[in-house]
Amino acid sequence: MTSYFVTGATGFLGKRLVGRLLARRGTETVYALVRETSRGKLAALAHQWPNADRLVPVTGDLTEPGLGVDAGALGRIDHVVHLGAIYDFTASEKANREANVDGTRHTLEFARATGARMHHVSSIAVAGNHAGRFTEADFDLGQGFDSPYHATKFEAEKLVRESGLSHTVYRPSAVVGDSRTGEMDKIDGPYYFLPAISRLAALPRRLPLAGPDLGATNLVPVDYVVAAMDHLMHTELPSGSTFHLASPRPQSLTEVYNAFARAAGGPRIAVHVPGAGLLRAAGHLAASGVDRLPGGRSARRAVLEELGIPIEVLPHLSMAVRFDTEATTAALAGSGLELPALRDYAKPLYEYWLAHLDPDRARRGERLRGRTVLITGASSGIGKASALALAERGAKVLLVARRADELNRVREQVLAAGGEADCYPCDLTDGDSVDALVKDVLADHGGVDVLVNNAGRSIRRSVLLSTERFHDFERTMAINYFGPVRLILGLLPSMADRGYGHVVNVTTQGLQTDTPRFSAYLASKAALEEFGLAAGRETLSDGITFSSVRMPLVRTDMIAPTGLYRTLPAASPETAAKLVVKAVERRPEILNRPEGTAAELATRAVPRLARFAAHLVYRVVPESAPEARGKRRPPLASVAGALTRLAWRRGA
Repeated sequence: MTSYFVTGATGFLGKRLVGRLLARRGTETVYALVRETSRGKLAALAHQWPNADRLVPVTGDLTEPGLGVDAGALGRIDHVVHLGAIYDFTASEKANREANVDGTRHTLEFARATGARMHHVSSIAVAGNHAGRFTEADFDLGQGFDSPYHATKFEAEKLVRESGLSHTVYRPSAVVGDSRTGEMDKIDGPYYFLPAISRLAALPRRLPLAGPDLGATNLVPVDYVVAAMDHLMHTELPSGSTFHLASPRPQSLTEVYNAFARAAGGPRIAVHVPGAGLLRAAGHLAASGVDRLPGGRSARRAVLEELGIPIEVLPHLSMAVRFDTEATTAALAGSGLELPALRDYAKPLYEYWLAHLDPDRARRGERLRGRTVLITGASSGIGKASALALAERGAKVLLVARRADELNRVREQVLAAGGEADCYPCDLTDGDSVDALVKDVLADHGGVDVLVNNAGRSIRRSVLLSTERFHDFERTMAINYFGPVRLILGLLPSMADRGYGHVVNVTTQGLQTDTPRFSAYLASKAALEEFGLAAGRETLSDGITFSSVRMPLVRTDMIAPTGLYRTLPAASPETAAKLVVKAVERRPEILNRPEGTAAELATRAVPRLARFAAHLVYRVVPESAPEARGKRRPPLASVAGALTRLAWRRGA
């Protein structure tokens, strides 16, 4: 029976190796070093592993002498497998040294106390900037190191080699996802460039591309590394045996690009541009020149961050070293283990990334299914119709309005139709109530994908009748502008954290016609629309977009007090809801109706005539404000009076 002690058991390599060790016939115990804060993560992983009763968590830390573990309190240990390390080009030298060098030193102390064989997972990074062939017997060839990661991995392996302990060293190259399932746990290496490849897939597949020869890299799938380690650990080997778990030949960056482009359905590089060395030199010179300018490096970093590429990664994209894998090939002979070609497993890698790691993945797939959509003013009218339409398309709708009873009735309709809905009564004019709404929604659902600001208040009153009614303007701004903006600001951080969010502001076609008697209403809706236009230009790279839906006249309770509107053509709430759904799905900046666009064009083409025509309509159409009753004049008299006044003023 064999027992193992594993560091880094919850890591990308570690969790797969521990699963294999637990499944092995003859395994007695697998001790897993784990920090107190990571015990829950280890317990969750154990549910996926066979024979989890053989797993024994051991609380400790790589930064503590002897790992902070009393080796004598444990049972017999045959193998110490050291996987714990930091692999991050953006990490500081201090962080790399603590994890990679001090962590290895402390693991060696523990291994010495147990008398077990040490299995050290190093890296091809130990070759540093060596150019040419690097064998498994090579180590210190006078190479230099361009990053703290490379330097500390070299120092860590040196500690193992000089420890005097029985040991085996494994040097994986850049580890990518599983060659069969594509599973990967983070963005790293070639994954930084998959967003660009994904976007290039929009171009015709047969379009030939030309590109410079940018050098080569070395990639290996995680399942091959783990399977090879499992086999080699249980093979009789002399102490000091070292294995390159890597591709036996360099993989050109063009080959890597083409493999993923083929998987994405995009165009491939067919021709190399001559003078690649000159282009690389010119690129380095240009980058150095930019870095010397005040703020130049910060600007270059900002541009790369927008593309999702850490600036620290660029120098390590290609390497001039070729790793010899002769010893590994000989040791694996007869095991059935073979390193698959990248072209054969690029597709599962790409598809897994597309489904689980792509920063833009929230914007793809079925447009509404599974989305969480919060709708204000959802108890009736456009809000209710929109909630029903969005739920029918698979969205989970969060219904917000003041009237709890009516919200519950809408929720019951959604549930009866097989949808999902929750109710959140809220007065959007009360800041504390809005803050509580945001807190409750985030606690219950983790985030909101789409916010539809539909709740609103309209006041139809001439400005000369409003001179002593400043509260009309305060009321419309409170519900039409300040409430929605407060709600947006509350949800915005969580949208940014998730890399996706869309805000639909329901405004009005009146912004295109400047309809008289609606100065309070139109001003508040214009403020909301302009807020969305400006904010949307800031949040675009955060994955957050804004739409303004300029609604036509809709037959809802809001227009009921104006008797005149009963005779005018108006859209149904269901028709209006289709515009909301369109804005959610297509995310236009502004969604107009043809008649609104025509009115806006007329205003731009003949502004004086358009203004005069609107004024005449204003004079013809009666007031609806109570204080105007008894002051109405016949339509023709109103028009005649208006024309007379205009003519007199022009003559004056």
